[in-house]
Amino acid sequence: MNILLWVLQVALAFLYLAGGGFKTFKPDDVAKQVPAIPRSGWVVVGVVEMLGGILLIVPLAASWMPNLTTLAAVVLTLETAALAALYARYSLKLTAANPLVYAAVMGVLVAFVAYGRYALSPPAG
Repeated sequence: MNILLWVLQVALAFLYLAGGGFKTFKPDDVAKQVPAIPRSGWVVVGVVEMLGGILLIVPLAASWMPNLTTLAAVVLTLETAALAALYARYSLKLTAANPLVYAAVMGVLVAFVAYGRYALSPPAG
């Protein structure tokens, strides 16, 4: 189980870092898709995603405050669920290019990591 969680954590970290970087450095592109959140709001969401992506890996790998990994997974789960709900309001087509599909899958995977690191394979320390 620990190996599966590590593989998911690394994959999710890369995806959240990439998505967070896009939202942080190109917020106008994202704001066109969902006008409910202003440009500065997308920057904040992007920073939270990038910080969460880093915290999915570093604390547990460095054995320094490994519970931050679980906390980061919980925060990313809540953030992704909120984005999925927002995307559901603006995205009506159920296609692979729809950000709702991406957010829902990411939310389920990061929720599994949060549960796995809390209950199934908790970090030592």
